[in-house]
Amino acid sequence: MVFLKLFYVFFKIGLFGFGGGYAMISMIQDEVVNKNAWLSSAEFTDIVAVSQVLPGAIGINTATYVGFSSLEQLGFPSLFCILGSFIATSAVVLPSFVLMIAVSRFFWRYSKTQSAEDVFCVLRPAVIGLILAASLMLMTVDNFGSYKNDTRHFFISIAIFAVVFVCSARFKLSPILLIFLSGLAGFILYQ
Repeated sequence: MVFLKLFYVFFKIGLFGFGGGYAMISMIQDEVVNKNAWLSSAEFTDIVAVSQVLPGAIGINTATYVGFSSLEQLGFPSLFCILGSFIATSAVVLPSFVLMIAVSRFFWRYSKTQSAEDVFCVLRPAVIGLILAASLMLMTVDNFGSYKNDTRHFFISIAIFAVVFVCSARFKLSPILLIFLSGLAGFILYQ
């Protein structure tokens, strides 16, 4: 039963997750943490962080880890957890795969029409909104700490965030370099 639920949840995310992996993060978090309670918010944040570091699409990486971790949290043996990873990953990819095959025939024929341009003009702000929602959902006490409980942790997290944001937006530094330097700074500052 849990395998069908896992497939349904990730198929739904794959079907309605316009804008790629970053746009899917808020949907995945809502389903996995809030609705099904397969993982805690802190565990989900860790999974997203690991998914960002690994090569590949973040939505697929997150689905793979959530598929494994959620079944592990429920007490399933490792072989079933691997099957959960496979099911979640397949389910999140399946809608895009089917839609791309169906749409590709028509896209090349109609991509330069005014109707297609209008559809893309409407989708762009929606995708930006989904990515912004994912960013806001990750700005939690688990990630930044609490000003009241741990002021040092809070200000260090805000400072690292601000420095990375400026280095990325203003100086166009490599995201890989910024991830590495952020991890190094966190390791040094939290020792």
